[in-house]
Amino acid sequence: QGVLLAGLGTFCTVREPLRLGKDDVLTVRRPVFQLEMDMVWLQRLQRPKGTLPDNIKIKPLNYRQLSLATSFSRRVVKDCVQETIRLFSAHVRNKEKVAFAFRDVGVLTCQEDKVHMSFYAHC
Repeated sequence: QGVLLAGLGTFCTVREPLRLGKDDVLTVRRPVFQLEMDMVWLQRLQRPKGTLPDNIKIKPLNYRQLSLATSFSRRVVKDCVQETIRLFSAHVRNKEKVAFAFRDVGVLTCQEDKVHMSFYAHC
């Protein structure tokens, strides 16, 4: 299952075969992020295309679940997420180097007209 952060992109994990030798194959889960910022000024950015498989079910970010986990109201959580996405977008639009950290997940960076998601090793 994938999680959509509206205005930013989709996170999910995909299963892939990993060759360990001539006849040994191990199926591993690999984290994937697909940028989905749909703005004209983003067309100049270099980013991977088509990284999500078609069979992945994508659901919007569950603000209620985040609210319960953080003890903040659903409205506060949603406003914080949306404002953070707007801030990231403004940095990208102004061609500023920016790093957007997702706790326990990884870092989304934009520099030199390239967007890249680096996942932490434990993901």
